[in-house]
Amino acid sequence: MRQVCNVLSAACVKSAEMIREHFEFRQTITTILADDPAHIAAAKAGMLSGRADLESYLRTDPFFGTSYSPVPAEPDAPLIVHRMADAAEEACVGPMAAVAAAIAWAGVESMVASGASFGLIDNGGDIVFTAPDRSVRVGLYAGDAPVSGKYAFVLQPAPGIRGVCTSSATVGPSVSFGVADAVVVFSHNPAKADAWATGLCNELRPTDVGICIPEGTAVDGVYAVIGEWTSVWGTVPEIVPATVRYDMITKGE
Repeated sequence: MRQVCNVLSAACVKSAEMIREHFEFRQTITTILADDPAHIAAAKAGMLSGRADLESYLRTDPFFGTSYSPVPAEPDAPLIVHRMADAAEEACVGPMAAVAAAIAWAGVESMVASGASFGLIDNGGDIVFTAPDRSVRVGLYAGDAPVSGKYAFVLQPAPGIRGVCTSSATVGPSVSFGVADAVVVFSHNPAKADAWATGLCNELRPTDVGICIPEGTAVDGVYAVIGEWTSVWGTVPEIVPATVRYDMITKGE
């Protein structure tokens, strides 16, 4: 079984036939993993289409793109907008908290539509993938925290599209109102994984007893790091020792 090794906002590959390509368009800065060049092209087309739909909608409702609180989508809004609005509502954050995973989700769906059985897009630390035939390793990068760069989550083969999204108050340029070095959320709904990662990163403090998430959400599991403090909620994939390569982190060129 082939194995992909991925690093929150990075991706490294342990497969001779795997293709890894960096792709940027405006604020969308990604790493794409695929088995076929056609699937790379499909990923780009899907992300660009999703971005275009969102940008068109924002011209009619600019508040949707600036609010730090949930904003409902209009009934005739594009799919990407509805996904972001639904995620924001569940996690009690603004819709743009889900934008990176929502765009990556559109890209992976396009890969699947083009015939891909495997596809992964890392959009600045928000990872969306389908991998029914192989395991995927997602490395833990949490800035200066003691656990950073030393461990990885092993996601076993499973059908469907999944999300592994990370928010940090100490790493990267994203707006955060928290103090966490990394909050990693696992979900079968990538947009909601992204939104929940942002919301939890805003709220968690090292004095907290643990993580509290209401019943009935799309969150499968959470792993949070604040300095020496760590906390786990729900079902988190197996954690194994690993070496996280900083040079593999997805970032602007």
